[in-house]
Amino acid sequence: MAGRFVRSSKYRHVFGRSTRKEQCYDNLHVSRNAWDTNLIKANPHYLSVNWESSGGGALAVIPINEKGRLPEQIPLFRGHTAVVLDTDWELLNSRDKNPFNDSILASGSDDGKAFIWKVPDGFSLYSDAEEPVDVAPISKLSGHSRKVGHVLFNPAAESVLATSSGDYTIKIWDVEAGSPRLTLKHTDIVQSLSWSGNGSLLVTTSRDKKLRVWDVRQEEPAQVVSGHSGAKNSRAVWMGEHDNIATTGFSRMSDRQLGLWDIKNPKEPVGGFQMLDSISGVCMPFWDDSTQCLYLAGKGDGNIRYFEYEHGKFEFLSEYKSADPQRGLAFLPKRGLNIHENEVMRAFKTVNDSYIEPISFIVPRRAEVFQGDIYPPVTGTKPAVSASEWFDGKDGYPPKIDLESVYAGEEPAEIPVDYKPVSQAPPTPRAPSPIKKEHLPVKEPAQPSPALRSPPPSMKEQTSSIANLASKFIDKDDVTSTEDDDTSSFEEVAKPIDRSEKQSHMLPKSEEKAEPIIKEVQTAPKPVEKSEPVAIAKGLDGAQETPSTPATLATPTTSESPKAPGSKSQLERSDSASLWLPAAPAAGASPIQYLQEIKSLLSAQNQTMAAQSERILRLTAEVDTLKTSIGETRNKEKDEKIKQLEEKLAKLGA
Repeated sequence: MAGRFVRSSKYRHVFGRSTRKEQCYDNLHVSRNAWDTNLIKANPHYLSVNWESSGGGALAVIPINEKGRLPEQIPLFRGHTAVVLDTDWELLNSRDKNPFNDSILASGSDDGKAFIWKVPDGFSLYSDAEEPVDVAPISKLSGHSRKVGHVLFNPAAESVLATSSGDYTIKIWDVEAGSPRLTLKHTDIVQSLSWSGNGSLLVTTSRDKKLRVWDVRQEEPAQVVSGHSGAKNSRAVWMGEHDNIATTGFSRMSDRQLGLWDIKNPKEPVGGFQMLDSISGVCMPFWDDSTQCLYLAGKGDGNIRYFEYEHGKFEFLSEYKSADPQRGLAFLPKRGLNIHENEVMRAFKTVNDSYIEPISFIVPRRAEVFQGDIYPPVTGTKPAVSASEWFDGKDGYPPKIDLESVYAGEEPAEIPVDYKPVSQAPPTPRAPSPIKKEHLPVKEPAQPSPALRSPPPSMKEQTSSIANLASKFIDKDDVTSTEDDDTSSFEEVAKPIDRSEKQSHMLPKSEEKAEPIIKEVQTAPKPVEKSEPVAIAKGLDGAQETPSTPATLATPTTSESPKAPGSKSQLERSDSASLWLPAAPAAGASPIQYLQEIKSLLSAQNQTMAAQSERILRLTAEVDTLKTSIGETRNKEKDEKIKQLEEKLAKLGA
């Protein structure tokens, strides 16, 4: 369609694929608490679920490979005295011998405490025991005076945990020491928080409708700006290694919005807020740093939108639609995906608070080899710095792993950390600087070599040239040859003569490369009757042919039999066009004489054409006269017949 352009993207055709009920995690009791949280979290080995239980809070850990209908009684992680509000997995862990153990879990509860859990080795929901054995926490973090609503591990430093509370504070914990090291004070309840890619900054949204960017170790906000103006909750997510933040919230008219912020100039979102829809559920944002895609899932609806961040803005890709609404959602880290099926993301959503459905986002490709263009290196499990180093002010990005090694079934290959900040918009390629002309030779386009013109010959040279050319065609049997030509039914054409060679003999040595001037006559639309030939040689006295002065020019005719040596006709016939053309002038002949001959030929042709036109007019007039006379004769015959019939009728009537 004219005027429409399709943006090129590797992820433009990504689609979400749901899972059959048999492959879901069924028979669950997801918490029905109204606190705004994601309810579930995922790592490559386990799912953590806020569990609905009586007699204190609990959470469930489900091995990711144990699908289907779960047992009625499963081992729970118990220890909280109130409902569990949020959980988070520590994806960086160098303490275990197996770096991919993924067994450390944090939880926050309504009892004002945060607990640290460790999944037992070989943990499974199925056991031969009559009653499942619950799991106890390995560490308790006490320091908040009210409920702990959010817990979030630092993405670059090991064993650094952030917890937000109803006491309007966020505490930064050294998990190994079990004590809070830093406190970030707010003026209202914190609704969401997100770490930067290197773990040095933290962004928060709160009920006072403010967006804060914290320099955590300074315990002071670096930026405080007004966020979404709606009364409902807003969320924020740091866009990985970018200096940008994505937020979701509501307008004053309760329309869901998406905002893109630049932390260097956060006075207002880049390009303003983008309206999504008018659904009332909170929109949960999830950022994928490897594919540069943002996923938005709404609470209370079954749709998941995904956008690609390119050239400093979000480009809408597509939307996964489902009739089953979700209350909680979690995304799997990249190293846990099924790379052989071109799966770029996998989500887990809660349905009806009774089961969890996996949703795979796949790039539709047919390939039997690793697709490196859609699987760039991803964050591994090795931390960039330790907890003590981070609290001392050291930063860094965690090492990445190459997914091609995971695809081949080998041990993940670690990629050295050479971080280069990703620009907000990729610079457009500059046009190559113009090259100065004086440094390079300019190649001019090839042009046809101009005809070299020799100086006009003198009168003596001109007279001798014409005489020599004319004497060539004079023969002793001039009269007899002319009569033979008149009686012959074939027209003979002069043999073509090589112009360049013969002209070079006539011209002086300094003028051997000069080319003659040849003028061609435009062909007439109709053939002209042959007129009497005009002999150029007659009237020239004392002209004799010399062996050293041959003819120099040839008539431009088609290839036919050569002309008899006794012919003196100056007109030569072209069979291809059936036209009479004048013979070429002799070498050194005056152009004025040649033009006069052409004019005389043209006038003869015009006279012939005029005579033919007059004859055509006479014939046309005769035809019209005949038509008129025939019509009058027929009319008279008709009148006579009518009179005869009338007379007969009159006789019959009498």
